[in-house]
Amino acid sequence: MVLLRSLTSTGCGCPARRWVSFVDTAQVYGGGHNESLVGKAIAGLRDGVVVATKTGLVVEDLTTRTMRRDGSPRHVRTSAEESPRRLGVEVIDLYYRHRVDPEVPLEETWGAMAELVAEGKVRRLGLSEVSVAEAERARRVHPVAAIQSELSLWTRDALGQPGPGYENAAYAGTDDSGDVVAWCAANGVALVPFSPLGRGFLTGTVSVDHLEDNAFRATNPRFRRDAIAANERIVDVVRRVAARHDATPAQVALAWVLAVGEHVIPIPGTRNPRYLRDNLAAVDLVLTADDLAELDAVPPPVGTRY
Repeated sequence: MVLLRSLTSTGCGCPARRWVSFVDTAQVYGGGHNESLVGKAIAGLRDGVVVATKTGLVVEDLTTRTMRRDGSPRHVRTSAEESPRRLGVEVIDLYYRHRVDPEVPLEETWGAMAELVAEGKVRRLGLSEVSVAEAERARRVHPVAAIQSELSLWTRDALGQPGPGYENAAYAGTDDSGDVVAWCAANGVALVPFSPLGRGFLTGTVSVDHLEDNAFRATNPRFRRDAIAANERIVDVVRRVAARHDATPAQVALAWVLAVGEHVIPIPGTRNPRYLRDNLAAVDLVLTADDLAELDAVPPPVGTRY
């Protein structure tokens, strides 16, 4: 996944060049395989790249995508030894607690992560999918640099607008997460939205025929055949706004997320260089007040997040 606000361009009348300076991964992605891929990609570029990874989820079966949570201090330390080796770095720039472990007090996990900062193994700490109350508890132990939450046109839980399936606390932290976006703004914390393109659906390129290409989407409630047909109403609005700006639906969806606040840093993921370039161009798309009002009013999605 890549961060959209971290861009650099050349001057002197030369054509603008952009590159991504932030890469987000996690120990659980591919059972560590993604960290190894990232390590190969950033080899020789360490000084120009900020690397974020996560701890707290453990893959039990990669084939069935079975995972468990582990917020124990022991796991935190083990992960902080394994991840840098795979990434080829000496220090982790941003280390997230991937999910809250209900069996381990938040303060215990966060305290173990804070020790890593004191030891110089980690620079900053982040949280993923937490409530405002949980963020406050963590902040009393050690500063929170970033919170990663799902945020997109069809998932607005982080804005305090719970959607279908929000009661599934396994993913939402608690039943009352609150306005995490506003909390981050008030406390100088970056909000890092994952899945800002609705797992590809908001790009307008996903159909029932494409589901077999993505095992996760094939089991996701919002990608059922009946749900896809209903959720096309959302994409229709995105396409309409995109046509007015000669932009792609993906760029509009990302521009909406970027417009939420200067502290909001979406991390769209893609395997296609063309889509990467398209995504980066979203920073140049300025949506009007009418555009934003139209997008804000899209119908709620059919189907829960998970």
